[in-house]
Amino acid sequence: MSAQPDQPTGSGGTRKPRVAVVFGGRSSEHAISCVTAGSVLAVIDPQVYEVIPIGISRAGRWVLSGTSPEQLAITDGRLPAVEDTGAAVVLAADPTSRELITAQPGAVPPALGEVDVVFPLLHGPYGEDGTLQGLLELAGIPYVGSGVLSSAVAMDKEYMKKLFVATGLPVADYLVVRPRDWERDKVAAAERVAALGWPVFVKPARAGSSIGITKVAGPQQLSAAIETAREWDPKVLVEAAVVARELECGVLDSLDGDLPETSVVAEIKVRGGHEFYDFEAKYLPDEGTEYDVPADLPSEVADEVRRLAVAAFQAMGCEGLARVDFFLRPDGSVTLNEVNTMPGFTPVSMFPVMWRESGVSYPELVDRLIKLALRRPTGLR
Repeated sequence: MSAQPDQPTGSGGTRKPRVAVVFGGRSSEHAISCVTAGSVLAVIDPQVYEVIPIGISRAGRWVLSGTSPEQLAITDGRLPAVEDTGAAVVLAADPTSRELITAQPGAVPPALGEVDVVFPLLHGPYGEDGTLQGLLELAGIPYVGSGVLSSAVAMDKEYMKKLFVATGLPVADYLVVRPRDWERDKVAAAERVAALGWPVFVKPARAGSSIGITKVAGPQQLSAAIETAREWDPKVLVEAAVVARELECGVLDSLDGDLPETSVVAEIKVRGGHEFYDFEAKYLPDEGTEYDVPADLPSEVADEVRRLAVAAFQAMGCEGLARVDFFLRPDGSVTLNEVNTMPGFTPVSMFPVMWRESGVSYPELVDRLIKLALRRPTGLR
């Protein structure tokens, strides 16, 4: 059982904390955000919290969502989405009120009441990249997860890797193809990529869920792969392919203020004809991907992964939670791949599964993140 959190006091006296769960958004990961929200909404205890579901449509419109958690699941391959049909919602960037307001044409906007904490379940740009976090900082509303800078750095793979290198953390070889590089001289850009050696992975620099990623075996496939990535982001990251096992580790802030805690380490084994852990292998059933939780690793390797996970979490200034992804090379060395500040969060996603195997159930995990956010101030900290 989760303990009752401290109760905010409104004009009517003591009440349950009001949690706004925000999902959907303008990024390519809109549907995955909806799936995540359905899972979280299903386990937030209504006896402890008052919940306000807020969907953001693909066009960016904020609406009150009456969608049930079941309707936000992937069903028969159908991906869920936020519809524009609900009442429009506005969050005023006013730290003295912290209120949500519904906006209807020709009517006086009524207030929904003060929000105590936001649980932003957005993946990708316009939500996970520091933009929403900046709005919440302006509004003075506590929120789950990392702040503006660490969210922005984690979303931009180029600057995330630069930060890792600057702090002495191991990363694979990479380069960036900026819009001007590709548009002015494709041949020169291709020559730079070839210097990494083949194969390489070509990916949007600021996207997630493996969307827009191509494994490129040689120069003949490079141009098409870069154009595919540019459909999602004009800036493209190219990484040298690493022959390695794929490992992941979850990190959680401690409720008592101690060092961040780490989960057991998990391994992803991609099967079913997939060359890498792409969107279908991650999210669609019967794709043959296998997960070992915990991974079959020597204790010293698992300890090194956990150590590097905390080091990456702290180097980026992360808060609340993160999933840290690694490559384990044949020689036993561990290389950082990336940090995800709002990882996939359904009960069967790797982050919750790793914590379940570490003794923290899914409802407990959601409750802990809300408590952490309620205790954390906005602003400089």
